[in-house]
Amino acid sequence: MSGVMKRMGMIFRAKANKALDRAEDPRETLDYSYQKQLELLQKVRRGVADVATSRKRLELQLGQLQGQSSKLEDQGRKALALGREDLAREALSRRAALQQQVSDLEAQHQTLQGEEEKLTLAAQRLQAKVDAFRTKKETIKATYTAAQAQTRIGEAFSGISEEMGDVGLAIQRAEDKTAQLQARAGAIDELLASGALDDQSGTAKDDIAAELDRISGGSDVELELQRMKAELAGGSGNGQQAIEGGQNGADAQQQSQDTPRFDKQ
Repeated sequence: MSGVMKRMGMIFRAKANKALDRAEDPRETLDYSYQKQLELLQKVRRGVADVATSRKRLELQLGQLQGQSSKLEDQGRKALALGREDLAREALSRRAALQQQVSDLEAQHQTLQGEEEKLTLAAQRLQAKVDAFRTKKETIKATYTAAQAQTRIGEAFSGISEEMGDVGLAIQRAEDKTAQLQARAGAIDELLASGALDDQSGTAKDDIAAELDRISGGSDVELELQRMKAELAGGSGNGQQAIEGGQNGADAQQQSQDTPRFDKQ
């Protein structure tokens, strides 16, 4: 049972991987990676800004403590000049405590300054990498788009693309159906001509009727031809006289038409 489950899991992962590979667009993946790098760069810049803000705050505190230390020193000098040694000692004690705080803040300031320099350098390096990746990304996208267009054009010319394949199959089916209909029509004509199929309209004739009609039509033509030959052979003289008489009559009629008429007054 465990072997079957492992095999089913492997098949499912293989099909899922194939589906993901088919759905994946390298251009979208590159854009997503570039977006993530921009987010990381933004975080680094925000970190640099936070460290710089903390450093600036420490510098302000150091300035205040150093001002207080100088003031206490002046107060101690004045108290000692007035003979108030106790006040001068108290002022110097407070100044010593402030100096300790100043030393601690200076150490923190140096640490923050070092972190700021590191983050600034990292941000600059990351910015350079992001810019280089953006250039490479656009180059890869342009190359992929050109290759994709070239592949589609090649598939269209060769007819192996899915769309052109469907068109080719449709044309092939149409040609096959046309050839089948032409073959069927020719076969029906041959069967009707041979008499194997009866024409229900009554217009078709069998072979014997067609032969009789042909002989009958040829006999009528031969009889008419013989009659015309006999008429020409028997009446050749009469025909010549009729032709001459017709010619004389035509000349007389033409002369009568040319002679002017005088009506009686």
